[in-house]
Amino acid sequence: MSGTASADWVNPLRDKRDKRMPRIAGPCGVVIFGVTGDLATKKLMPAIYDLANRGLLPPTFALIGFARREWADQDFAKIVHDAVKAHARTPFRQEVWDRLSEGIRFVQGTFDDDASFASLKETLDKLDAERGTGGNHAFYLSIPPKAFPTVCEQLSRSGLARPDGDRWSRVVIEKPFGHDLDSAKSLNHVVNSVFPEESVFRIDHYLGKETVQNILALRFANQLFDPIWNAHYVDHVQITMAEDIGLGGRAGYFDGVGSARDVIQNHLTQLLALTAMEEPVSFSPAELQAEKIKVLSATRLAEPLDENTSRGQYTAGWQGGEKVFGLLEEDGFSKTSTTETFAAITLEVDTRRWAGVPFYLRTGKRLGRRVTEIALVFKRAPHLPFDATMTDELGKNALVIRVQPDEGITLRFGSKVPGHSMEVRDVNMDFSYGSAFAEDSPEAYERLILDVLLGEPSLFPVNQEVELSWKILDPALDYWARLDSEALARPDPYEAGGWGPESAFEMLRRTGREWRRP
Repeated sequence: MSGTASADWVNPLRDKRDKRMPRIAGPCGVVIFGVTGDLATKKLMPAIYDLANRGLLPPTFALIGFARREWADQDFAKIVHDAVKAHARTPFRQEVWDRLSEGIRFVQGTFDDDASFASLKETLDKLDAERGTGGNHAFYLSIPPKAFPTVCEQLSRSGLARPDGDRWSRVVIEKPFGHDLDSAKSLNHVVNSVFPEESVFRIDHYLGKETVQNILALRFANQLFDPIWNAHYVDHVQITMAEDIGLGGRAGYFDGVGSARDVIQNHLTQLLALTAMEEPVSFSPAELQAEKIKVLSATRLAEPLDENTSRGQYTAGWQGGEKVFGLLEEDGFSKTSTTETFAAITLEVDTRRWAGVPFYLRTGKRLGRRVTEIALVFKRAPHLPFDATMTDELGKNALVIRVQPDEGITLRFGSKVPGHSMEVRDVNMDFSYGSAFAEDSPEAYERLILDVLLGEPSLFPVNQEVELSWKILDPALDYWARLDSEALARPDPYEAGGWGPESAFEMLRRTGREWRRP
């Protein structure tokens, strides 16, 4: 098939304009390194099919896999087909698959082999000529970070990193973006020596979630919330990402990394930035990034660290009616591992808006339930003209943004209990995406992959954001490492199915606060 496709091409399979993601990618192809991994199989390939099914990819789109396997093009196409059948969110349509499969190719090779990348370039050149992909290529590095430098250097050496004229070449990097500030700077230097920063897309899939982006709409499209979104009214902010799963089978990635590096440095710090940033001049990528950088520059760990950080490691317990192992009994983990499966930190944002308001970030495995939320907990009213018995069940007002799994927003406030006596009790006012809108939200990877192809960087952290996030977290990591090296302490144990170690609860109780139990 030959010819080119423009960004104005409209898929005849689309019955109407998709208002959720209306822009269509122009001529292009995606090369996935690491196509045999779970991420490619469960997320990337299905997301690409779903974009095609929604009519958001051009008819000449190409998908190229790169791996060591001895596969022909049709073998890789079968892998993609099976992944789509198993994990795609949209219905399987043969006509969509037939069109997509015409552009599927496979290149066998290893990252350190020059000939493999010469073969990749030859394949891409043929696709440009035969399918009209226009020399526009996104390279998705679904591989361990230690392989990033080798692949980037090979892309540069083979002439694929900086195409001529108006053609574009972009690189997509999955977390982790280093393991501390120094390694993040080194990684950024390596990547930017090959790809200019505007061509680097660091994937944080949480930023593709509908509710995360709704933080901006909630804050800046509604006059209702802006006057109280500050230290005059907010007592503290809790940002939680809890998972109910364990780490069986994931020792190769997680052991030595831990929950703080895995989640707090990227996901939760980005949620903090969106919650605490000032209103941007516009929603252009540069303006959004500028405001996030400002607030991250003003953020620091609260001290002393022994009172304002907590780390834990799950032990055996009951979860969902099932007896589960502790981390040290999971396959692949050393019996003496000090890798934390729970981490909590207290942050201070030194700006006029947030001075004096602690931000509590926590994440953990084998917790009570799977949930991610941002909770703004408000100060009590300065005067309550009620007897104590009238308000003994009244807590603090709270605005809770639920990121997953039940996307929505809850507002908690006090209301009179029906009856003759004056009794005030907490009630919830709830907004749920599932009940408010008939259309499903696009999956995070759908949105992010499309943004890569469109060259839209708003939802991707730039290198300065990454480095600032490590600068914030590094003191806690260094403190915990010192405790381990001097045998002063291990991560605090907590039973699977609970909500973390006692030290995390003490972290808030010292100031008269409590963690929310979602």
